[in-house]
Amino acid sequence: MAVSGPKGGGGGVFADINITPLTDIFLVLLIIFMVTTSVTIESAAHVDLPNATNTSPENKGVIVTCTAQHELFVNSKDVPEKELLIDLKEALGKVDVKTVVFQGDRKVLLGDMVRILNIAKQAGADQIAIAAKRGTEAQVARQAGGG
Repeated sequence: MAVSGPKGGGGGVFADINITPLTDIFLVLLIIFMVTTSVTIESAAHVDLPNATNTSPENKGVIVTCTAQHELFVNSKDVPEKELLIDLKEALGKVDVKTVVFQGDRKVLLGDMVRILNIAKQAGADQIAIAAKRGTEAQVARQAGGG
């Protein structure tokens, strides 16, 4: 701190704060926050897909997800079952390929799946695909055995 002499000639108290290091710290913290947030964000529905040996990637159409807790999602949007037909019609109207990809948890009952796929047909789906994760023949056989 510098103090000037009498009559204010040529000086004064310098009380400036250099905020450049503070700005650098904030920017680094912002970058760290953005990176960790994008890594920790997960999809809305957690589904344990069944295993299959012959799978092909399908990225076209509308994805309907049914969790083990019977929650329904259309393209990651939470949808009550009574509004599924309306939301599927809307989603199918926005895509060129009228395919519905069903992602059902292994614990979803066959009757629930058939009911949902029937609603998809009523909504205007031309094709229906069932999502599965690629597994070895041993995994598929173990799954068929109830494991």
